[in-house]
Amino acid sequence: MGNLLGKEKPLKEVLRENKRMITRAIRELDREKMQLEKEEKRLTIEIKKAAKEQQMTSVKIMAKDLVRTRQYITKFIEMRSHLQGCSLKLQTVKSHHAMAEAMKSTAKAMHKMNKAVDVPAINKMMADFEKENAKTEIMQEIMGDTIDDALGDENNEEEEEQIVNQVLDEIGISFGEELPQASAMGTPGQMEASPGKVAVVEADDPALSELEARLNNLKR
Repeated sequence: MGNLLGKEKPLKEVLRENKRMITRAIRELDREKMQLEKEEKRLTIEIKKAAKEQQMTSVKIMAKDLVRTRQYITKFIEMRSHLQGCSLKLQTVKSHHAMAEAMKSTAKAMHKMNKAVDVPAINKMMADFEKENAKTEIMQEIMGDTIDDALGDENNEEEEEQIVNQVLDEIGISFGEELPQASAMGTPGQMEASPGKVAVVEADDPALSELEARLNNLKR
């Protein structure tokens, strides 16, 4: 009715009808092929039976029928293959049509979306973001430098104290302790140390002389 009224059928409907027709033709070919295969089996049995009965004339006639039947079976297989190829072609066309429709719909959606987007507003927003981000980075850098300056002296004092303690630990002396008395050391060149003060050591003791030199370097 659509064609009689001058209206063309949609492509989907045309493809569906053609695919249905090809499927029907393939089904009919399969049915005919099955019948020929049954006939082939029957002729094979009859030929064997006639050969056992020495009926060579019948054997030759049925052999011709068997050859002809096998030829038609081969033709039906070829025809089915061609129809299957046509069906695949139609399926490919249908897939291409679906992809084209999807791309068309996507293009329309993208056009509407791009039309709704305010490009100048987005550019202004990005510029403001970059500006504020730069301010934040500068503030973080200033705060970091200020904190480093405030904590710099304290860190240096702690480091100096650690070095002094390390030097004193190497010779077994700590702050608040007296250096060994001259009599306890048993060295005639040492002087007696007063309580609470570091002992004065003569230059003939290499270990204590090195300690005094390292302490003097730390005080500089």
